[in-house]
Amino acid sequence: MMMAAEKPEFVTLTESQKRARRSRSIAIGLALAALVVIFYVATIIKFVPALYQHVM
Repeated sequence: MMMAAEKPEFVTLTESQKRARRSRSIAIGLALAALVVIFYVATIIKFVPALYQHVM
């Protein structure tokens, strides 16, 4: 149990740990962006034939 007067302990990361964390964050961001693009393209591909049938 932490008292009000006690300060919480923080972990200090080394420079290599900071670089690794940043690299992981960038990789996760790129993976999420790729998924968004894949879902967007899949949606467009799914609805384009329906648009052509509706116009005729």
